[in-house]
Amino acid sequence: MRFPRRSGILLHPTSLPGPHGSGDFGPAAYHFIDWLATGGQKLWQILPLGGIGPGNSPYMSSSAFAGNVLLVDLGELQQRGWLDASDLEATPGLDERAINFAAMVPYRMERLARAAARFAAGASGADRAEFAAFCEQHADWLHDYALFMTLAEHNDWRDWCDWESALAAREPAALAGAAAAHAERVGFWKFSQWCFFRQWLRLRQHANERGVQMVGDMPIFIAHQSAEVWARPELFELDAHGRPSVVAGVPPDSFSATGQRWGNPLYRWPAHAAEGYAWWIARVRRTFETVDIVRIDHFRGFAGYWEIPASEPTAMEGRWAPGPGPALFSAIADALGPLPIIAEDLGVITPDVDALRKGFDFPGMRILQFAWGEDDAAERRFQPHNHDHDTVVYTGSHDNDTTLGWWNAAPEATRHHLREYLGTDGATVHWDLMRAACASVADSAIYPMQDVMGLDGTHRMNFPGKGEGNWAWRFAWSDVPPHAAARLQRLCQLYDRQ
Repeated sequence: MRFPRRSGILLHPTSLPGPHGSGDFGPAAYHFIDWLATGGQKLWQILPLGGIGPGNSPYMSSSAFAGNVLLVDLGELQQRGWLDASDLEATPGLDERAINFAAMVPYRMERLARAAARFAAGASGADRAEFAAFCEQHADWLHDYALFMTLAEHNDWRDWCDWESALAAREPAALAGAAAAHAERVGFWKFSQWCFFRQWLRLRQHANERGVQMVGDMPIFIAHQSAEVWARPELFELDAHGRPSVVAGVPPDSFSATGQRWGNPLYRWPAHAAEGYAWWIARVRRTFETVDIVRIDHFRGFAGYWEIPASEPTAMEGRWAPGPGPALFSAIADALGPLPIIAEDLGVITPDVDALRKGFDFPGMRILQFAWGEDDAAERRFQPHNHDHDTVVYTGSHDNDTTLGWWNAAPEATRHHLREYLGTDGATVHWDLMRAACASVADSAIYPMQDVMGLDGTHRMNFPGKGEGNWAWRFAWSDVPPHAAARLQRLCQLYDRQ
């Protein structure tokens, strides 16, 4: 699908300012949208909106369908009468410049529980009707998710395959008994999802009314400790005890000498094909109910994926296995029609990956930080003169260092190539790369907020292969250069990104 010529900003909502330990769907998100519109930006790209998993990663979600309840704006719950002002008083450990997950998560979860209890005790008839309608609309996944989260808590977050055997095997009588015994907590998780989707869809509407579209991110894989793997184990490569027999990752590359062992269970693709890819169709449909455009992470895994034996501690020992290829996307297109999908085609890209992407008119990605180094033929596709219209160009992604951090650590040969190519001295290299991205023929250009702010590598969002210390970056509005929006708008005017 051909995209209009436009640009936008990459920023996850957790990085927004706010008083409760993490960015959320509150006033700062609305202000950010207004700032985007002022700067002529038409796209807001985020990371996955699902719940976070090991290492606080949004790419290891406990559900392919549920939202991250930690993003709920607690202030709005106070406005609805479900929290008091005293509930929102700050507690030690909450940080305005970084997420302290150890303090933020219990703070927010406790307040969501208070709001759910007050809703249950005294909600208006209109609110109860709205909540019931939400539960009915999302019945295909919501109850399984709420029961899964409840049982996971009750079992101290042990893997679901280590629960009582009847629950692990989803015997109907055991499930019904657990749902009745834990009805209040099941209700809490449903209430929290209602708050998430209600607030998010209102925020998305605010964006769309100002000409800003939301670019979501759909991970190819989900966590083993997730509602869907528990509910549909036959769709995943698990052994007789429900444990992954093989796991996902990527082989050694420039990010990691031992590769990346993500640990997600792999799909049993013949089982998906046998049901006409119904699970995937439902997943894509639900994703497009929440965002306008979807970036599919690790797109190359649909052509071929790196299969690692679950017993291996790293990703060095593995093999390439064939993915579903065109059959999956044909089934999705037949069910849902043409969709605005961005294919994350980074890493080891072979002709079959390009053919799959181009066969369905999905734009790929070009990262400008990868473009410099004249002797590296593999990276020449990232240089601006080699871009195609059907691509999305980034200065860097959430997996890269900030542009300033990258520049500070780059070899002199790389710096020389960039300076010579762009005709710059590199003094404001972040704006040099944003200008190059904006001038590219690529239909879409997206810049991480850290680059707009000119921040160094201490503000990096994620370091692939590093299990801890990621996803915590936040900013304050006082740190945003006052000229940034006007400068972005002028770039849009110069390079016809309107």
